[in-house]
Amino acid sequence: MSHQNTAKGNFAAMTNAWATMTQTVLQSATAANRAAMSAMLAPSLANGSESETVAPSIPSIDHSRLDWQFDRTVDDTENISVGDTVTFEKVLSEEDVRAFAHVSGDTNRLHLDEEFASDTRFGERIVHGTLVSGLISAALARLPGLTIYLSQDLEFSGPVGIGDRVSARVEVVEDLGNRQYRLETVIRNEDDDATVINGEAVVLIDDLPEA
Repeated sequence: MSHQNTAKGNFAAMTNAWATMTQTVLQSATAANRAAMSAMLAPSLANGSESETVAPSIPSIDHSRLDWQFDRTVDDTENISVGDTVTFEKVLSEEDVRAFAHVSGDTNRLHLDEEFASDTRFGERIVHGTLVSGLISAALARLPGLTIYLSQDLEFSGPVGIGDRVSARVEVVEDLGNRQYRLETVIRNEDDDATVINGEAVVLIDDLPEA
């Protein structure tokens, strides 16, 4: 974890101010989440060489990193039902933040300039909110079948520090028919043991094309 001790201690007190400042609803967030996924799939360097990859365990996923974790309760599109969940977890690293700034064009100094960020309410740089919410896309990519985003509502309730381990959990809460599902989406900062984003998504799940 990269938190300075003083900034870490202030995060809880900042939550209300953060929620007031950044509470928002995002509709049809496909483009933003694609950008987040692009950043997360960019090669990262470890000891000067490309990170090791493992063979995909789901046909629709091309790459997976050793430090990414996921779990799901259903393996077949025909068996998806209310209560099924997928959880995806990873560390949001310095490389992720830099890559996302490049891909998205969001070069807000709060995310990139340590000296600037130290004078803000957060006391240090924090991860882009849209990059954090992009982990929802990562969880959805691990549902069986081909998941197509239709809409997403999000409410931000706290910041994420660079180097924090973050999890995204999606749960099917309603079968809307025609292969459409309403999902509860929750993102937690596992290092702070705090929920940082709540929301709902609607997705369409098709069968994978035949090889």
